[in-house]
Amino acid sequence: MQLNCLIIDDEPLSQDVLTDFANLCPELNLIGVCKDALEAGQALSEQKVDLLFLDINMPKLSGINFVKSLKETPLFILVTAYPEYALEGFEIDAVDYLLKPVAFERFRMAVNRAVERYSSSRDNNLPTHIMLRADRKDYRIELNDILYLEAQGDYVRFVTGKQNLTVHGTLKEFIEELPAAGFERIHKSYVIALKKVEYLEGNMVKLGEFKLPVSLHFRENLMAKLKS
Repeated sequence: MQLNCLIIDDEPLSQDVLTDFANLCPELNLIGVCKDALEAGQALSEQKVDLLFLDINMPKLSGINFVKSLKETPLFILVTAYPEYALEGFEIDAVDYLLKPVAFERFRMAVNRAVERYSSSRDNNLPTHIMLRADRKDYRIELNDILYLEAQGDYVRFVTGKQNLTVHGTLKEFIEELPAAGFERIHKSYVIALKKVEYLEGNMVKLGEFKLPVSLHFRENLMAKLKS
């Protein structure tokens, strides 16, 4: 997992230090450096940003007022030479507060906190069920109950530990509705729930009472997911 990050600082030396530090962290994907809040606002409108490294004292608009002006605020770490701003920074839910000159060890600690908060937020937002239309009824299917999906022409069969439902649609459409971390395509006709896998043997995978074929094209990805 990588967080798209943006540095917002009007001091060239600080920009260089933060850029070097960000490039040393594999969890970070640095997508830009902005000298003020106006540049940053444009950058946020053009691409997805998960984390800001934000100087407080900047011309035109301070870092704190910039954060307050955003409708959707990414995670942000405040960076400043003035410790008296720390309390206000935490009042607006900053992940951390870095005092210039920033040491890499302290930067690394702040990044760890950002990654932890991002992961926690993403996990809390994951869906727990899917609604399926079959036989003129709307069924609520818990994701934890799903064993696998099977393509059957213009329909997809959902196989769970409790019931089987055949619904109109394609595997591609339903894959987009399921959390990527929990499901994996193993064949042109099958998608499985990773945590239901008992074992993989040759080109077959065992889930409960079922054994399903694994295509060579998908086997490497499946192995990687099972090991992670």
